[in-house]
Formats: sequence, C-alpha cells, structure tokens
Amino acid sequence: MNALFLNFFKKTYRKESVSGFIFILGAVDAVIGGVGGRWTLLSFGLLMVLTSALLRWYKLQKAETVVTKKSPRYVLPPSSSRPPLPVLTKDKPRH
Repeated sequence: MNALFLNFFKKTYRKESVSGFIFILGAVDAVIGGVGGRWTLLSFGLLMVLTSALLRWYKLQKAETVVTKKSPRYVLPPSSSRPPLPVLTKDKPRH
C-alpha cells in the first residue's frame, strides 16, 4: 500500500509540478494536523488539497478547450504544380 501512494505522488508531481507540490504540502499538513489534534492545521491542509485539485481541474479544462478550439487544416498543393512520378515496373523477377 505504501508503494501505491509513492507511485501516485510521483506521477502527480511529474505531470503537474505546481499543483502536485501544493497537493503534497496540503496532505502533509492535514496528516500532521490530524495526528497532532491541531484542527487549524488540519483544515489548512485540507484547504490546500482542495485548492490543488481545483487548480489541476482548471488546467485540464483549459487545455481541452485549446485543443478542441483550434484544429489544424492541411491543404494539399495542386497536382499540376509537380510533375508526376514515374511508374514503377517489375523488371527482373526476384528469388
């Protein structure tokens, strides 16, 4: 179970370094506040985790709208602009 959490944190931090850092910081604050009985630190940590989740969601929504908004259109050049390629023929049979 510990390895699962470590892999999750590594993947989160590599994909979104800013929101991953805020998430890890908030999770550590929440754990310290929960274990130590400090409700202010626990609530601050949970607020930071929520902030990082909202930041990541906002970035994902922004990235999806950029991708869907602009789709490139490729136009081929007219066929008369270049001479046609030679026809390939089979001169010798290959064994």
